[in-house]
Amino acid sequence: MLLKIYIYGYLNRIQSSRRLEREAERNVELMWLTGRLAPDFKTIADFRKDNGKVIRSVCRQFVVLCRNLNLFSQSIIAIDSRKFKAVNNRDRNLTQGKVKARMQQIEQSIDRNLAAMDSANRATPEVAEAKAERFKEKIETLKKQMQKLKEIKTLLHESPDQQISLTDPDARSMGTSDRGTGTVGNNVQTAVDDKHHPDCFLSSVGLRIVPLHSAIDRALRTLRAQPCAGVSPGAYGPFR
Repeated sequence: MLLKIYIYGYLNRIQSSRRLEREAERNVELMWLTGRLAPDFKTIADFRKDNGKVIRSVCRQFVVLCRNLNLFSQSIIAIDSRKFKAVNNRDRNLTQGKVKARMQQIEQSIDRNLAAMDSANRATPEVAEAKAERFKEKIETLKKQMQKLKEIKTLLHESPDQQISLTDPDARSMGTSDRGTGTVGNNVQTAVDDKHHPDCFLSSVGLRIVPLHSAIDRALRTLRAQPCAGVSPGAYGPFR
């Protein structure tokens, strides 16, 4: 049932789990698909996060089905990429620069709370004790946040592209055609056969410019096709 909701959202460009929750409650198409079951947004989000391998397996089985039905003519294949916005806030996509800036902000907050604690100590004993306890709790919380950022910083060094998305681990920050803007999402590579037009998923990457030869090789392996004529847009890198 959750897979039906996920595929429905993919086909209708609905990425938000909260929007999918509302659609399951009011959209007749989705109510029919789910048998009037309406999971909450957290259940939908957790399914998408915890079952990435299973969802990719379903995509592969769909390709196998198309192949068995002879829906791939293997004469002309069009390759393109599409950017899909992820359910991952920009603030939860972290890079070395973002982590460094947040650590500096936390250090400044700790310094401010320590200074405020010193000022509170000069008040009457009852007031000073209450304020000091409150400031200690704030400082302890900030120290925990700092420790978590240090752990993330270590993980960033191990990440090939030096970034981590906390909500959707596969999502990446990508530039757009507008200068100075970007989005956190997936750059999905697809191949389309010229005869029956089945849309075949190739891969999901975090790059804006993708080497053409890499996309072609993956398309031939996925479709189990021999080298054939292919077309692609200019967003791909040069073929080698």
